[in-house]
Amino acid sequence: MNSENMVGLTAAAGFQIGVRRTLTLSQEKAWELLTSPQGRKLWLGETPTILFEKGHTFCTKEGINGVLRVVKPNEQLRLSWQPASWEEASTLQIRLLPAASPGRTTISFHQEKLDSMQHREEMKVRWEAVLNRLMELKIK
Repeated sequence: MNSENMVGLTAAAGFQIGVRRTLTLSQEKAWELLTSPQGRKLWLGETPTILFEKGHTFCTKEGINGVLRVVKPNEQLRLSWQPASWEEASTLQIRLLPAASPGRTTISFHQEKLDSMQHREEMKVRWEAVLNRLMELKIK
């Protein structure tokens, strides 16, 4: 299969995937949701502790390792993301973007440096499920 037929493949960043949803939350409340123990467990997994500070390393009970590279409260997280079964780390970026209407925020998950179409598809399913569960958690 040539690269023109491979969805999500870029020359510079390998395979990538982006998923986003708009929630009826301010950026501050969306940040609180993402970084709360319940919200964090949805997208990151179970971690004994995590400090949302640049350079903080983490390892989840599910075997995902990474390092926080960018932490901008209420706006952005950028981190390396490597499940135990992967040979190389990918880059995950979570952005909180103000939506057109006040009191609404778009949560965007973008992952790049994925090494295969299979990992791209797996992560697409994961991030869509995470956003759906975050929306459900927000309602509770």
